[in-house]
Amino acid sequence: MTEPVGGPAAAPVGDAAAAPVAAGPRSEGGGGWLVACDLDQTLIFSRRSFRLPAGVPEPPLSTAEHIDGEPAAFLTVAAAERLAALDRLATLVPVTTRTLAQYRRVDLGVRPRYAIAANGGHLLVGGQPDQDWAAEVAGRLAATSAPLAEAAAIAEELAAGGWTRLTRVADDLFVYLVAHHRDGIPDLGPASARLAALGYTVSVQGRKVYLVPTGLTKGAALAEVVRRAGTSHLAAAGDSLLDAPMLAGADVAIRPAHGELHDRGWTLPGLRVTAAAGLLAGEELAASLVDLVSPAPAAATPWPAAGAGAARARLA
Repeated sequence: MTEPVGGPAAAPVGDAAAAPVAAGPRSEGGGGWLVACDLDQTLIFSRRSFRLPAGVPEPPLSTAEHIDGEPAAFLTVAAAERLAALDRLATLVPVTTRTLAQYRRVDLGVRPRYAIAANGGHLLVGGQPDQDWAAEVAGRLAATSAPLAEAAAIAEELAAGGWTRLTRVADDLFVYLVAHHRDGIPDLGPASARLAALGYTVSVQGRKVYLVPTGLTKGAALAEVVRRAGTSHLAAAGDSLLDAPMLAGADVAIRPAHGELHDRGWTLPGLRVTAAAGLLAGEELAASLVDLVSPAPAAATPWPAAGAGAARARLA
């Protein structure tokens, strides 16, 4: 059962099917909340994905990304203000499937100490990739998935149909294809079955099709950030299948009312779902996270949380 953001309290989020991760001993830290947020289609949006209801005027915007000098991704000014508040009140961690170069184009107006890029392939500390984490990821992928070249070959077969604008190997970690049009993406069932046998999962996000090793997850990288940051509680927000492990491992999980998970009707006990879709969902989600981590008045009932120790055990 899902609940709208800001709805009544529910049991802590969890997923018994999520594989546990040994996160190691907790580092020294000041407790509090760690808030992990996916970027594209969760916090920031291209104009084609605004999804504003008919008759609703465009709100004041803050530009989050420029490509070749042109604005490419946005969030509302109100959402940007709430992100700044989140960065003050909690340990804010941007989490994205973007490559390292693509992530570095994004400007949220804050400079978080930790960030996760390439779907967990890069753990950034102070803006720089952590080499120990990169080595750990390389070892895990070598043990759990076929060489990336085999997935890339399947991607080239898929692209032969002419529906793709480009095919890319991302940071030598995964492969993605970009369609000319979302409706042009063919049935991926047979390819998905072949890729699953090689240790890869398929995720469709808008016009992009990702072929990602099963051992490359945002959740595993997030477990390491939680360990290092020493926070007490974990909240997570995301819209795609690649966000599911970190949502399943969080004490409080939120997804927008759009995207891959929404289209699949994906849910968890206690999952919160925004009332709005698109750009306004990002603003609603950011506001709800600020409410979550803000010091509660004595008479208020805070959202429940099992604590990051329990959350780390569920991250995959």
